[in-house]
Amino acid sequence: MNDANLKDDISNDNTLSNRTPTGTIVVSITVEDSTLSDRIAAALASVPEFRLARADEQADVVIVSGSQAKQQSDAGQPFTERELEVLTLMAEGASNKAIARRLGISVHTAKFHVGQLLDKLDATGRTDAVAHAARLGVLHL
Repeated sequence: MNDANLKDDISNDNTLSNRTPTGTIVVSITVEDSTLSDRIAAALASVPEFRLARADEQADVVIVSGSQAKQQSDAGQPFTERELEVLTLMAEGASNKAIARRLGISVHTAKFHVGQLLDKLDATGRTDAVAHAARLGVLHL
């Protein structure tokens, strides 16, 4: 697909739908300092293999600051310490019963935490939630 076709696709439906040109990596970076954000955008603009994601576009790479005090979901909701513990156990493949046993909580509470994580991560299942969390930098696999 050439750049003209890609530009037409973007302007027609506002999504890329996995049609990025071969070799192009779409990057999403959240930077609160506008001066720094502009400098990063300018630096990436000069690299042909990279392109910054639009606000409504899913990125191939999400860069998350390691110094964030609270990890956050796609919706911007912070994860609780307990949710992070449950997420770690989910990544290990633990069932709700195993999560409950390891954390000393009821199975019902474990199911509740798993459900909250699925909602916060906008995931369709446990594996999807773990993948989303890893992409956000919440989990280090």
